[in-house]
Amino acid sequence: MMDKMKTAEVIRTGQTVLGIEFGSTRIKAVLVDENNVPIASGGHDWENSFEDNIWTYSMEDIWTGLQDCYGKLKEDVQDQYGVELTALGSIGFSGMMHGYLPFDGEGKLLTPFRTWRNTITGQASEQLSEVFRFHIPQRWSIAHLYQAILNGEEHVKDIRFLTTLAGYIHWQLTGEKVIGIGEAAGMFPIDSDAKDFHGEMLKQFDERIQDKGFPWKVGEILPKVLVAGESAGVLTEEGAKLLDVSGKLQSGIPLCPPEGDAGTGMAATNSVAVRTGNVSAGTSVFAMAVLEKALSRPYEEIDMVTTPTGEPVAMVHCNNCTSDLNAWVNLFKEGLEAFGAKVDMNTLYGTLYRKALEGDPDCGGMLAYNYFSGEHITGFEEGRPLFVRRPDSKFNLANFMRVHLFTSLGALKTGMDILMKEEHVQLDKMLGHGGLFKTKGVGQQIMAAAIDTPVFVMETAGEGGAWGMALLASYMKNKGQEESLADYLAQKVFHGEEGESIAPKAEDVSSFEEFMIRYKAGLSIERAAVENL
Repeated sequence: MMDKMKTAEVIRTGQTVLGIEFGSTRIKAVLVDENNVPIASGGHDWENSFEDNIWTYSMEDIWTGLQDCYGKLKEDVQDQYGVELTALGSIGFSGMMHGYLPFDGEGKLLTPFRTWRNTITGQASEQLSEVFRFHIPQRWSIAHLYQAILNGEEHVKDIRFLTTLAGYIHWQLTGEKVIGIGEAAGMFPIDSDAKDFHGEMLKQFDERIQDKGFPWKVGEILPKVLVAGESAGVLTEEGAKLLDVSGKLQSGIPLCPPEGDAGTGMAATNSVAVRTGNVSAGTSVFAMAVLEKALSRPYEEIDMVTTPTGEPVAMVHCNNCTSDLNAWVNLFKEGLEAFGAKVDMNTLYGTLYRKALEGDPDCGGMLAYNYFSGEHITGFEEGRPLFVRRPDSKFNLANFMRVHLFTSLGALKTGMDILMKEEHVQLDKMLGHGGLFKTKGVGQQIMAAAIDTPVFVMETAGEGGAWGMALLASYMKNKGQEESLADYLAQKVFHGEEGESIAPKAEDVSSFEEFMIRYKAGLSIERAAVENL
């Protein structure tokens, strides 16, 4: 009771910090107290729509979604603590990275929002990667802009501001056309030394489009880049009414730079320091490694982004991870239920995952591909889940589960091998989060083998991006004079708590290497399946 009264006072006196993240299926708000502990939350489910061959969200959905999410947070605060939320210490907004939101001089949106999910900028991505000698993925804002130019789209001449979802919301609430550096890194390449968009590349882009005679230069229409800890404006009176339709929320609340979901993920897993990284493994899988120095050359398999403070980060993103594994687990469930057995899914997953650790080092000579969809790292536009074995393969449950766990990380290892073996990137630890790590120790042990690096899993890793955004807003408000974000997270948020660590075992590492020889050789089988099935 005493704790609730104390928290109610912290809320009443405006000492709490709010983080809101726009994910692809859910908008989530997390309120934290003065110790960065989540004390209330709100959420709103939403879906993108496919209109005129474009994946998009309407402006109306953005604002009704935000207002509903914030309204539910207020209700949660009222229900738990009996106080009304009217004041906050600071706020931060985050969103799905990349995409295309171009506005004219009056602030009118010139095309429907083109999200990260669209793969309609292949030509632009290829040409810009060549000009910049830097890999520009299709989902980046600059690829969308250049593709619109190549398409001869009428609206381009009228653009006066180009931003992302998080940048747009921040602008509407504060009047400030700014963006956090991690989010900016998904719009246009960043110069990590200058902590700004890459000057030489801005110039190259302008030269490239000079003959079009647009009344703008690219640097003029992009938002101003800020790093974590910097002030990014305050909530205006109009902004306060946009966020809280009841009109009770006070204006003048400071906002931190808006960040992307990659940056909030790094904050939420305490992996912003050099030589650390985090890996998110669920339906899809991506790993991010904070680099000591830039890579020697661009790689199509690797995206370059930054931490919220501007350090270079190499990102390996794969479309497929546990979907095929989950499908097999569901088949075993169906089999057991056919015999009248009652099946608890946690027990079933735990039992089957642990069985994989009893398998032979070579997975009994079997092979599987988990490609529900295409996989750019191995050059597939579409996929076919596949399980293959030789007549003399050692076909038992342990090997079957082992090969499916291994293959769920096969594409990821292909990309990570470029970093570790060709670029000699040094990592002291990776922080794992997501469904693959739910069964204690198993996914972690196999991930450690795949990337030959100790893997840590923390209890708090499940708190997600909205909490990571709240931490960035809290850092701006509460940091010491010379305190870095890495130090603030390590000492004030995670308190030295690193979670459970599993170091790679030599025999598992060599087992995975052996599997990868078979995996690469068998890609032609996957290709034949795509072509013939």
